Amino acid sequence: MKKILIIMLSIMAMGCEKELDIAPQSSFTTENFYRNQNDIEQVVTSAYAFLQSEGQYGENFHFFMEVRADNSVETGLTTRGGSFGEFEVFNINPSNSVLNETWTDCYKGIQSCNIVINRIDAIPGMSQNLKDVRKGEALFIRALTYFNLVRIWGDVPLVLKETVNPFDYFDIGKTAAATIYAQIETDLQTAANFLPIAQSQVGRATKGAAQALLGKVYLTQNKYGPCITTLRALNGYGYEIVGSYAQVFGPQFENSKESIFEIQFTGGIGGEGTALTNLFTPLGANSIVNNIGTPSGHNSPTKELRDAYAANDLRKAVTIGEVNGKLYPKKYITEPKGPNDSDVNVVVLRYADVLLMLAEALNEQGYSADANGEAFKLINQIRNRAGLSNYTPAMLPNQSSFRDAVAKERRFELAFENHRWFDLVRTGKFVSVMNSSSQEAGPFTVSQNNAVYPIPLAQIDINPTKIKQNEGY
Repeated sequence: MKKILIIMLSIMAMGCEKELDIAPQSSFTTENFYRNQNDIEQVVTSAYAFLQSEGQYGENFHFFMEVRADNSVETGLTTRGGSFGEFEVFNINPSNSVLNETWTDCYKGIQSCNIVINRIDAIPGMSQNLKDVRKGEALFIRALTYFNLVRIWGDVPLVLKETVNPFDYFDIGKTAAATIYAQIETDLQTAANFLPIAQSQVGRATKGAAQALLGKVYLTQNKYGPCITTLRALNGYGYEIVGSYAQVFGPQFENSKESIFEIQFTGGIGGEGTALTNLFTPLGANSIVNNIGTPSGHNSPTKELRDAYAANDLRKAVTIGEVNGKLYPKKYITEPKGPNDSDVNVVVLRYADVLLMLAEALNEQGYSADANGEAFKLINQIRNRAGLSNYTPAMLPNQSSFRDAVAKERRFELAFENHRWFDLVRTGKFVSVMNSSSQEAGPFTVSQNNAVYPIPLAQIDINPTKIKQNEGY
């Protein structure tokens, strides 16, 4: 299946590597570079490339979004602590290099998006329709990146124009999260108007991707009416859940009718693969990766998650594997093409997520004890594919019980897809759930301050008057 082959352009390795380490600045700063369609297409490609980066979906997001929560335990370290281990036990030091890597990779991607958004209208010889589509892609990626930034750190700098001079960044302080959410909504609304329902190249953002993400943004802010309207619109775009949960994951099933947006990885062609297979294979389990590369043992399922699945839940065997008594997340496991180089895409948005979000929003807007009502039909559609029987109003007699059922289905359906931590935070459950969790890596105590992460110390050091540390760190 044809994919966008996201390539890191040689120009990005030139010139300002030092500045890239300290500020949200990409290497695309040459005034006379962005003159034609080929130039601007390269910048669009770079925006997708930063989603692939180690600081984002290529590695680190799994620690911010899964290892932090109760589904996962960090088993790749022999002792508590360390760059990744700090995520597991809630003792993250602001000097942790993972924090700064993710911050800078996100803002590098935003820089590429801003270049496209700010410059594409002046590019000669490019049709207006293509300009609109590429601008829509840049708006979508910028919105997705800011959505991740604001959920990770809360108030962060809001940069909407190309940063030509790296020193300009030093004058940018943090923007209130509410303002950032408003900008995300605006970007996604505009992107949805510009983007087509389908693209000729698999992996590019579409109208459905923009609307699915917008629905998630609304749900995160408890805007249930707009969430319902936005997500219902996807019904006419041809999405559907595939017949078997086992056919959702793996290179042979990628970009299916259930898929809405995936980060594309292609192993064996020089840097286009992902390290996730090796990263998530248990320590010492070399046979799983056919002795290609070294297993690292990161992001392992907790025993509590394994035991929480119903015995007849078909999702369990697809989600969790076990070798030599060690658990691992099967969704990212395939034979690598080389060390840290496999074909597994990272699913960002899929239709099952949309159906569960819609069921949740409908219930929050007003519980209905109608077994044939929309909310019950949506949640049961997900359960039936998993081999489970229908929920009935007798089983879920009120809004609270339905709310808990949706949360449980989201946990099992979307495990290791970078939703769990943010689901716990947005529903206000992260303190109680984490403090009562199995804490397999060792004891910890979670407080409300842990809803966001510490600002990287490197960012405070370069902008101490404008960037202040988050409370509690």
